[in-house]
Amino acid sequence: MECAKNTAPRARRALRFPLEEVVFPLAKTTLSSAQSLSMAETSSSKVSPHYRRVVLKISGEALKEPGSMESISPQIVSQVAQQIKDVHAMGVEVAIVIGGGNIWRGLTASHRGMERTTADYMGMLATVINGMALQSSLEAIGVATRVQTAIPIQSVAEPFIRRRAMRHMELGRVVIFVAGTGNPFFSTDTTAALRASEIGAEVILKATKVDGIYTADPKKDPNATRYDKITYSEALAKRLQVMDSTAFTLCMDNRVPIVVLDLMTPNNIRNAILGQAVGTLVTSE
Repeated sequence: MECAKNTAPRARRALRFPLEEVVFPLAKTTLSSAQSLSMAETSSSKVSPHYRRVVLKISGEALKEPGSMESISPQIVSQVAQQIKDVHAMGVEVAIVIGGGNIWRGLTASHRGMERTTADYMGMLATVINGMALQSSLEAIGVATRVQTAIPIQSVAEPFIRRRAMRHMELGRVVIFVAGTGNPFFSTDTTAALRASEIGAEVILKATKVDGIYTADPKKDPNATRYDKITYSEALAKRLQVMDSTAFTLCMDNRVPIVVLDLMTPNNIRNAILGQAVGTLVTSE
């Protein structure tokens, strides 16, 4: 009996060691995960956007593959959507105004004999098509998106309501404004200037097929040079085609800066939002 009493405690002590050996690696793994999470948070915190709420103006013509018969290139739309996702992931509130020049240009049609008002309304419908295409690509990669239209089209988009648009962005959704202002004789550049002023955007990123504003048309003049920064008054005095006069005046009156950049240069949108020198910056100073 005495031998049995003496051996029992030893057996219990012997069992403790394997248990400690199992627990120890688990604790070590947990610590490693915590360190990894801390490192990820530190890395993320280094990215500090210069602009927190932006309007991205996308040229409709930029969505078309050069030389292609297709009005919309799925590959280009996907590339644009990925750039928007990268910016959205930084916590930036993004609103988009999209053109329709890849499908229809109202002004061009009016010059060919079509009544201007009808031609412009057709152009507005073209922007709806582009907006739906971009929404589809964004949602396919996990970005919640809402399309708001200036012309009632209840089956495909919700009506433009300023407060609702701002609430969507506050909730982390990308908002795409389509159908222009809802009125003929106004361009989508004017729409971008108007919506930016309405929602309190800090900048308009005018994404086109050129990488900034030049002293002359670089396709026609090989000596044309690009401006890195220019004021509204200088642009007006030099008659530079930044936007149409209505849009430009709206931006100038409401002190909304404009960044003109090349849409298809990788990370251009992200770098512009981080405050880096991209394209041409137009400001009041």
